Amino acid sequence: MLTGKQKRFLRAEAHHLNPIFQVGKGGVNENMIQQIADVLEVRELIKVSVLQNCEEDRDSVSEALSKGAKAELVQVIGNTIVLYKESKENKQLKLPR
Repeated sequence: MLTGKQKRFLRAEAHHLNPIFQVGKGGVNENMIQQIADVLEVRELIKVSVLQNCEEDRDSVSEALSKGAKAELVQVIGNTIVLYKESKENKQLKLPR
């Protein structure tokens, strides 16, 4: 689990990022979860936007994505979800203790 300090750090790091995934009408599926897990291994921190036509609410989408990709949910703000997962191969972010 992330501490409050670590979440603040990650929110600041994610601020300038653009969402790379969009969850739309189809909702969350296995393929999307796998792609997000792969991208998290490379980038560690990503944003996902939930489109207006998505049938699930953003909280259930964020829960499905974080559980599926085994990632930490940093924040849900508006229709944007910020996810973090420590990379095994490409460590870039040094979290505060």
